[in-house]
Amino acid sequence: MNVEELSGLPPGAASHFQDQGIEELYPPQAEAVEAGATDGGNLVAAVPTASGKTMIAALAMLSAVQRGGKALYIVPLRALASEKKAEFEEYEAFGVTTGVTTGNYESTSDWLATKDIVVATSEKVDSLVRNGADWLSELTCVVSDEVHLIDDRNRGPTLEVTLAKLRKLNPQLQVVALSATVGNAGEIADWLDASLVDTDWRPIDLRMGVHYGNALNFDDGSTREVPVEGNEKQEAALVGDILEEGGSSLVFVNSRRNAEAAARRLSAVSTRELTDEERASLAELAEEIRDVSDTETSEDLADCVERGAAFHHAGLSSEHRSMVEDAFRERLLKVISATPTLAAGVNTPARRVVVRDWRRFDPSAGGMAPLNVLEVHQMMGRAGRPGLDPYGEAVLLAKSHDESQELFDRYVWADPEPVRSKLAAEPALRTHVLATIASGFARTRKGLLEFLEETLYASQSTEAGRLERVTDDVLHYLEANDFVEREGGGNGSSEGEESESASAVDGFVSAADLGSSSGSGGEDVELSATSLGHTVSRLYLDPMSAAEIVHGLESADERPSALGLYQLVSRTPDMYELYLRSGDDETYAELFYERGDELLGDAPSEYEDGRFEDWLAALKTGKLLEDWANEDDEGALTDRYKIGPGDLRGKVDTAEWLLGAAESLAAEIGSEWTVAVREARTRVEHGVSEELLELVSIRGVGRKRARQLHEVGLETPADLREADKGVVLGALKGEKTAETILENAGHEDPSMEGVEPRTPSGASADTTGADSSDDRAGTGSADPTSEESDESQASLGDF
Repeated sequence: MNVEELSGLPPGAASHFQDQGIEELYPPQAEAVEAGATDGGNLVAAVPTASGKTMIAALAMLSAVQRGGKALYIVPLRALASEKKAEFEEYEAFGVTTGVTTGNYESTSDWLATKDIVVATSEKVDSLVRNGADWLSELTCVVSDEVHLIDDRNRGPTLEVTLAKLRKLNPQLQVVALSATVGNAGEIADWLDASLVDTDWRPIDLRMGVHYGNALNFDDGSTREVPVEGNEKQEAALVGDILEEGGSSLVFVNSRRNAEAAARRLSAVSTRELTDEERASLAELAEEIRDVSDTETSEDLADCVERGAAFHHAGLSSEHRSMVEDAFRERLLKVISATPTLAAGVNTPARRVVVRDWRRFDPSAGGMAPLNVLEVHQMMGRAGRPGLDPYGEAVLLAKSHDESQELFDRYVWADPEPVRSKLAAEPALRTHVLATIASGFARTRKGLLEFLEETLYASQSTEAGRLERVTDDVLHYLEANDFVEREGGGNGSSEGEESESASAVDGFVSAADLGSSSGSGGEDVELSATSLGHTVSRLYLDPMSAAEIVHGLESADERPSALGLYQLVSRTPDMYELYLRSGDDETYAELFYERGDELLGDAPSEYEDGRFEDWLAALKTGKLLEDWANEDDEGALTDRYKIGPGDLRGKVDTAEWLLGAAESLAAEIGSEWTVAVREARTRVEHGVSEELLELVSIRGVGRKRARQLHEVGLETPADLREADKGVVLGALKGEKTAETILENAGHEDPSMEGVEPRTPSGASADTTGADSSDDRAGTGSADPTSEESDESQASLGDF
């Protein structure tokens, strides 16, 4: 099917695609059009990576816009949102506008009402539904990219419920679901009342195989000799082999440490293939990487990059990850060693993908366990891109003949596992049940159950009554913690349950305290969210997080300390705690005994092993946040807590969000500690002590610049407005920086022309220049899906 044969697209769209070199649709794209993609029909496209899934989405969305509608493109990661926005913005050449929204979960993003195509993460769309964004009712087409992530225990329920709500909100909505790896695509299509395009067609060949000895054996029966010399590692031989012919390579390993170690080794291979021009460009890139942060991880990455290699994992900052991805796409970097987070959808094609580690540590298994087929196929799908590679190769590594055969059976010749809903897990349900009631999608128990019957879980469930039982348990928990009220039909609670519900006004009831609540009332029971419940839903909090925060604030007899508040939010389900390393239990037990009176809520006994360890892990996380807010250096913190820069920034951003939510909750319950919470939030946002809070309110002033100004006696915006400009210049070391900050502070003449830097008498002459990479300047709030918590914590694992 030729592009010019397509009908129903905006004028100029076909010409745009032709200008990009797209004259003819790939077979899967043509099949999608024939299945109704451009006519408003629901569609599930299970199509290999690089086979044109995005084009299928584009044709559906553009045809919807041409019919006078509006399209939404849902992605799992913020990095993907930026990537797709850049791609769709090209449509503005023929009058189709695009907007992207990924953060600020309390906003309805009304400005998007004027956009034809909106790109958003599933969490953001969920929050838009909760907050009643009017423009959602105008949607006529929704595309769900990477729909197989419904199977993910963390993110899957949000995507599943969001799709169900959008379909209920707009009964005529066209839904297009895309994935490269769905073992039960037909079942997903049945749930969405959709046609199915299920094909393994690719524009270039992808050969999958196993390397053992000196031979690379492929699934088509062919063999390629790749000898391993002496003490050489298999992956080094495979990378060197493909680099010699001008290709690039991705190597997947099972941990951050292994990713970094592999990159160092592989850089010795990649450096041999660099031109002088590439070396110069990589040297510049390495300096940019060092400028991002002054941590050991940053330095190690820069050292590898100078030699044409890199590592990629969730411990890197978002800036580092973007730099690595961009340089690899440009083929400036020759090889990346990565954890499976890189396989989650970001466009990083390579000619050869090496899956070095097909096992990883699984706590539930008590040791190393094989990866599932879906994950491995996601990695393998990165191999080969039209226009860049003549073919793609995906290789697993075996140490013996038997293992080679096992890998063929387990992965090469196997189909991905079926996607299974994770909605019936209580942590997922308590969040989405409250949101469904608070947003008005269900006003009775019967209505709630009817809505849940529209989910994938209901269509897959073979256990009669399970969804209803778990829903009733969740309703009881929400009622006991004053998030939901029931009226009419009797509440079905036992006398003991009524007592627990009443007691929740002064404290909170944990899920463990409740146990199972059978008989939660008749189906005519009316359900409504309380004022507190509406606030929790709007804030996008897990209700258990909100209950923990409310109880902690109500337990405080005196103004809470920053550490007390940081430990409080660190023990909520919405924060991923630092785990206790060897020796940490003793260290933080001592800290607990020293400063335990600062902590909020009911501390467990040291004899309650599991709960006490969790309490100490939260204390460790809280202490990290306190150290950051006390202006400890980023490099020192990452070394002290054995974390990456991305981990630090992820914890800081999540804490800022949770403390912002705690501030709203404090106001909702009439707590006297609202100001204390606000100050703790601002301190962690900027990484500053209390004495710098006024300075960091100035746009452009972050932790380092604030400290430099404070050390020369400039402590407030008013001081800066009246300041000797020479003193300001002496503190900040840069004319442009000094001018900008004086202007933002309201100085009547911020110009630095002819000004000489000077140090006031009595002030310390700090010669450290302002480092904008660690200055975290600005006053805007960060959202909880900082790249680190969206990508690492909620994709294919935190490695």
